[in-house]
Amino acid sequence: MTTKGTLYLIPCPISDETAPWEVLPAANRAVMDSLDYFIVENTRSARRFLAKAGIARPIDGLEFRELNEHTVAGREVEELVRPIAEGRSAGVISEADGILSPAAVAHIEAGVPGVADPGALVAEACHRRGIRVVPLVGPSSIILAVMASGLNGQSFAFNGYLPVKPPERAKAIRFFERRALSEGQSQLFIEAPYRNEKLFGQLLRTLGAETRLTVAVDLTAPGGWVETHTAGEWRSRPLPELNRRPAIFAIG
Repeated sequence: MTTKGTLYLIPCPISDETAPWEVLPAANRAVMDSLDYFIVENTRSARRFLAKAGIARPIDGLEFRELNEHTVAGREVEELVRPIAEGRSAGVISEADGILSPAAVAHIEAGVPGVADPGALVAEACHRRGIRVVPLVGPSSIILAVMASGLNGQSFAFNGYLPVKPPERAKAIRFFERRALSEGQSQLFIEAPYRNEKLFGQLLRTLGAETRLTVAVDLTAPGGWVETHTAGEWRSRPLPELNRRPAIFAIG
């Protein structure tokens, strides 16, 4: 009977300004060095990440297969998992820098496979096949934002992207504000970096003056910051530069 491989979920830095081993535990290196098969959102940036990490194997000898917003659940995902079921271990690497499309923004959850990320499709397929799934430790922009926000960390929800059109977006903002205030549950969301300032402006126009709003920008980067103020306080302050900077927003 063939021994099945293992699926490793490999985080990478949220910011391209940050060296891998400044934010990743050294224990991840042994796992990364052991693998020659990687399921990635973007081959080019995954190769760049592994090169910066200084893994032991030559990059050109590794196999990369893409899993992104264009991958169709079902047969395509099963083909990605087949080598693992046949005994070959694999690592999943999320996108972690420079992507501006909403489906793959670095995230911004950046670097954490399976969270706001298509890597969940491979993890789900592995569970169905009885394949071991191992998450490795690394930075999560969602968790880092909650940690530093001062908002409720006992109960919070990540809601992904709000609608793009202003009327629908305002409706969503009011909905999540009501939930935050009535249930005490912090509400987090993201935006494509080039639309950050439009979202921030609408948050300030829509939220009640006493509703707290957290903005977390460029997390783990040298110039990163997190600030929480009431919407009224934000309105009276010079507004920060958010254009094309990965950010997390939270209300509570």
